[in-house]
Amino acid sequence: MTQKNIDGALFANMVLAGAHSLANNAEKIDALNVFPVPDGDTGTNMNLSITSGANEVKKANHESVSVVANAFAKGLLMGARGNSGVILSQLFRGFAKGLEGTDKLDIESFVTALDSGVNTAYKAVMKPVEGTILTVAKDTAVEAKKIAEEEQDIVAFMEQVVQAAKQSLKRTPELLPVLKEVGVVDSGGQGLVVIYEGFLAALKGEEVPESSQDDTMDLDDLVSAEHHKLAQDYMSTDEIEYGYCTEFMVRFEEDKLKDHPYDEAAFREELSEHGDSLLVVSDDEIVKVHIHAEYPGDVFNLGQRFGSFIHLKAENMREQHSNIVDQKEEKPKAKQPFGVVTVAMGDGLTELFKSLGATVVIQGGQTMNPSTQDLTNAIAEANAENVIILPNNKNIVMAAEQAAELAEVNVAVVPTKTIPQGMSAMLMYNPEVSLADNKEAMTDASQEVKTGQVTYAVRDTQIEGMTIENGHYMGLADGKIKVTNADQMTVIKELLTEMIEADEDEIVTVIRGEETTDQEENEIIAFIEDNFEDIEVEVHQGNQPIYSYIFSIE
Repeated sequence: MTQKNIDGALFANMVLAGAHSLANNAEKIDALNVFPVPDGDTGTNMNLSITSGANEVKKANHESVSVVANAFAKGLLMGARGNSGVILSQLFRGFAKGLEGTDKLDIESFVTALDSGVNTAYKAVMKPVEGTILTVAKDTAVEAKKIAEEEQDIVAFMEQVVQAAKQSLKRTPELLPVLKEVGVVDSGGQGLVVIYEGFLAALKGEEVPESSQDDTMDLDDLVSAEHHKLAQDYMSTDEIEYGYCTEFMVRFEEDKLKDHPYDEAAFREELSEHGDSLLVVSDDEIVKVHIHAEYPGDVFNLGQRFGSFIHLKAENMREQHSNIVDQKEEKPKAKQPFGVVTVAMGDGLTELFKSLGATVVIQGGQTMNPSTQDLTNAIAEANAENVIILPNNKNIVMAAEQAAELAEVNVAVVPTKTIPQGMSAMLMYNPEVSLADNKEAMTDASQEVKTGQVTYAVRDTQIEGMTIENGHYMGLADGKIKVTNADQMTVIKELLTEMIEADEDEIVTVIRGEETTDQEENEIIAFIEDNFEDIEVEVHQGNQPIYSYIFSIE
């Protein structure tokens, strides 16, 4: 029997199935990221984005596909994280526009919606790159038109649409050389394909759970969920039994595991005796822990048995709760003329940006892209008539621009892509001039600085003619891998030699990350002074994860 249309309830099931399909494949999509740096976030960003959209669909009336599509688009828009999440939100924003006023979805309106989604997404990207999610969406929409000329059954139509998307995905390495060199398809395109596969599963009546509660869920989102359980309005500070919000991440080390074999269930049970709100997430390389504990040191000691710390934090919740209660009693403050919102990870970088004049510093960056909603909240927190946003990461720029469009105050995005660019921009910030003049001056300043970064490879790969081994250090100059070696100091010295121009540059700012040492700092300073005698060196403790050292050269 031929099925010709889809009602609102069925389309809602398709959306939820698409979200579930993406959740199940997020880890696989993360692994497709081209660069071997530890950012693997395309699948995670798309998963968090579509989950926000699915949650809106669950709350919406399912009387028509138009209502469901608009709810989905709204949720995606507010939850969009990273470039992949923003592009996904724009695809379905256009999709919803194409279905405006439509009660039931037939093949003709499906084709219209797909085409509208592509047009909206391409307009949202300043310089569209082929071989990406955009290409997969466009090719699929083009093929859908051809399929619609012959097919009348919407299930059969969707089956062929999914096949068209898969074929387009296979072609992405031919359009984007770096994909071909590494031997992978585009990660964002893969994400779109698995969403379409979820749509098809629901359309065919296959059983697909609405949500997945597996170990791939991001720890930060689990932590946020746990913190929501702390009802600030209904408890006093004295009632907090375990006073420190404690988090840490440990990278496993073979020598330590020989003495203390890791067992997640046993470790979780052991930690449970030290507090509540416990979350433990681990894979073959690391374990992440969040717990509310009274004695954080005891918890850190337990974790350190298995390896070395990548990140650790202990915050006094009694103090935080007291401050929240006090703030609720304060009268609303008058808006300031100007405010600056910036993004950084690490308490050192946070303090550095605040010292330069930033109003709000969002904790985020390479592996934790803030959503459009996070940025919108930060704009409101800035409490200013005019707000400047410094994303400090290329994967956050689009979400920042989307937040600027949604804001009720004047917002300018200075498209900084690195921490050094953000710092240079802040040095030109002047609250005495107009928003437009600030944007121009800060943008110009951000382009004058060179950025060096030192991190480690998370897998073996070959890229740009360079063989990179898992665990080796890498030196990046303005985002491009220039050097790799098993020895970190060798990488640092070769990177600085590559980047510093003795006749042009005047100052090198060294930003130390987590687990760096004074001995390393002294060696770096000595190297610069011995080889570039006229260069001034400045050092800051950023405490940022992922990048052991960041260099600002200008």
